[in-house]
Amino acid sequence: MNWMVRIGNFVEESISKGIYDLGQEAPILVGEPLEKVWYSLPVPEGMCADGSDYHIYVKKGTTDKLCIFFSGGGIAINEYMAARPVNGGRVAAWLPNYYWNNLRLFTQVMNINVGITVNGYDNPFDDWNFVIITYATGDMHVGDSRMTYRIADDGGDEEIFGESGAGKSEDKGQNMQAAGQDERREAVLHFHGYQNFMAAMRAGKKLFPTAEKLLIAGESAGAFAVPALAEQIVGEFYPACHDVTLFSDSAQLVYKGWKRTLKEVWQTRRELWAGMNGTNLAQEWYKGVCRRQGKRFRYLYSGSTTDYLLSAFYNDVTNKVYDTDTQVQEIYYAQMQKMIRELRSYDPDFSFYIHDWHRPLSMYKGGSIHTVVRQPEFLLRTQDDVTMAYWLSECVEGRTFNVGMSLLR
Repeated sequence: MNWMVRIGNFVEESISKGIYDLGQEAPILVGEPLEKVWYSLPVPEGMCADGSDYHIYVKKGTTDKLCIFFSGGGIAINEYMAARPVNGGRVAAWLPNYYWNNLRLFTQVMNINVGITVNGYDNPFDDWNFVIITYATGDMHVGDSRMTYRIADDGGDEEIFGESGAGKSEDKGQNMQAAGQDERREAVLHFHGYQNFMAAMRAGKKLFPTAEKLLIAGESAGAFAVPALAEQIVGEFYPACHDVTLFSDSAQLVYKGWKRTLKEVWQTRRELWAGMNGTNLAQEWYKGVCRRQGKRFRYLYSGSTTDYLLSAFYNDVTNKVYDTDTQVQEIYYAQMQKMIRELRSYDPDFSFYIHDWHRPLSMYKGGSIHTVVRQPEFLLRTQDDVTMAYWLSECVEGRTFNVGMSLLR
């Protein structure tokens, strides 16, 4: 096995074991939640991509403000991608890795107690109620189908978990079966995102039946879900709320096959693909929401100018090369310039937080970071002397403004 795969898998296992040994795993909610405590809430109707159990995270605040947050975690649009889910080894070795296919202890690190989900007086969203719609289905929370694929044989998916069980996903691999004379096994990817979303919303509604202020937010793949599902959240679950903000952090991926993916691969609801002609999916969905809802919602978007991960995804779906470099990042930057212009044309009050932050890690290939809202930078780093935390807290109060727009000139 590639030595970087070994290192990456070791890091993931070590973090998972640390959470397990230190008793930092979020408790399962039983009865009424305490204020400002993160809970794991099992969703029996839910299912991860690999067929394992599904849960969400919830926190009761001290106000009637509610954040519905769509987690990110990649996509799978074909069998090649389906066969290469994310793990620590694949990430460290820069092997193709496209989506999280289960919720294991390690994924808790990405979902709670970081960025907007941190408990503390310095977080302006500390007193909000939260429903974190976790993500491990590769379908932007909108799929309702399944795909059979052969497990990859590139050395990136060897077992990483120890005897303690830390980080294991229950029933992981229950869909695996022999594949004739081929040594590779078959597995089934369950695109169950839409059913997970609906079940999560029903559970969240029981905990938080009303909301005076609603923030529907998401990062990466979850950022696409915001314009795709916001109208349903408001219309079916919180119709009495008239203070609604939509916020997508990093939802840019130009691809000419979106309509086919939505219709044939993920088999989403018809309204998500009918009449679609463009190649920028989030832009297309926001165009529809802005046209239908107008000033009923506030619209916010954030992104980094040369996003190392989204530019690699763009290169992959366009050129079948999972990698990024300066040339690819320049194309991505030009696409961002166009996207922001289009979003502003849909609603002149559409507000933005643009940044070009980097981290000194070789895995970033010279590109800027991917997402901020659930990263330490949310509270700690500034663009134009403004943190994203402050910008977002002002915007949800109706005091919208733009940050970092000079980076697009």
